[in-house]
Amino acid sequence: MHGFTGEHGPGQWPGGWRRRAPFDPARSALPWRSSLAIAVIQMVGTGFAAHNQPARADLGPGSAVLLLAGPALLLMRHRRPGTVVVGTAVVTAGYLAAGYPYGPVFLSVVVACVAAIAAGRRIAAWSALGLLWGSHLLIGHWLYRWLPPGDDGPVGWGQELAVTAWATAIVAASELVRVRREQWARERAEREAAARRRADEERLRIARELHDVLAHSISVINVQAGVGLALLDQDPEQARTALTTIKAASKEALGEVRQVLDTLRTSGSGAPGAAPRSPAPGLDRLAELTGQAADAGLAVRVEVEGVRTALPPGADLAAFRIVQEALTNIVRHSGSRNARVLLRYAPGELEVRVDDDGPATGDGATGGGNGLVGMRERAAALGGTVVAGPRPDGGFRVRARIPVKRGRGTP
Repeated sequence: MHGFTGEHGPGQWPGGWRRRAPFDPARSALPWRSSLAIAVIQMVGTGFAAHNQPARADLGPGSAVLLLAGPALLLMRHRRPGTVVVGTAVVTAGYLAAGYPYGPVFLSVVVACVAAIAAGRRIAAWSALGLLWGSHLLIGHWLYRWLPPGDDGPVGWGQELAVTAWATAIVAASELVRVRREQWARERAEREAAARRRADEERLRIARELHDVLAHSISVINVQAGVGLALLDQDPEQARTALTTIKAASKEALGEVRQVLDTLRTSGSGAPGAAPRSPAPGLDRLAELTGQAADAGLAVRVEVEGVRTALPPGADLAAFRIVQEALTNIVRHSGSRNARVLLRYAPGELEVRVDDDGPATGDGATGGGNGLVGMRERAAALGGTVVAGPRPDGGFRVRARIPVKRGRGTP
């Protein structure tokens, strides 16, 4: 068994194990390049091995057919891995029974076994190896009397141990390929799931931004349009002021929507894009927000408790959007024309509270809708909470708690 025990079949394929494709049963193309390489190795290697085994049968057309039959079967190893591994074992057993020289004929069995186990056909692979090992045992210790070459003797038990060791190594290498293949599949599935999760989170973030921007601006525009229409004939100057407010609110909304869409386009292309035209809004724009609410007829009083400090960008944006959405809901759904905003700064936390005195008007949707869902999602993304609902005295309150994790250099 010199040719078999000296052949490094599995070791020739470490690159293939690192690249999933060579043993992937889902491939549609026939692996003719690797099969052709195995055919050349078996033909040429057996020719060299025969020089050191003069007692074995001479190579001829029959040996060539058997040496090429294994690589020919390997062409189908991705489509019929179980059939191929059994077929190559039978062909190799026939080669041994014919008394031809030992050599790299076993390479076809090695590759077929690895492909079969990697494809999940473990029973077929183990059965094929057991068939080949049992055939070698019978041929080498019993059937050799009636098989060529005529003066052949029994195989030494040391050689049988080598065959057993090789069979064990083939199984171990094949199982390693299977485990690695399953690990790659899990890692790829995890990467794809993480990518989908990031995409979903990004879409949700953009949807929240668009909702907050459009809901607030359109609410202001709607109120001012009503004022303008009502006063167009009676008080043209006041109607002009309402139209000016509509123009300013729509311009700001268009700018913020454009910025969000630019971010979406840049993140979708995966390429670095232009910097945002303006920084993300934060509580430093609260005066601007209350001014827009005042234009819509809502007087807002802002109170601050604790030491006002700079917030991380994510917390600053979330706090601003929560106040914005709460004021928008008051404009749209409350009969109150007054609102109070409380910002309470505490160590490691910011509390935002927005109150109005009610009562609810129209559909009374202050207690639900996408706006409150967006508030809760913004706070939850930072580890915080939002509680919203009617107050005992008849008003409505939105209360948010946002953890503040200060980084190095944050005051």
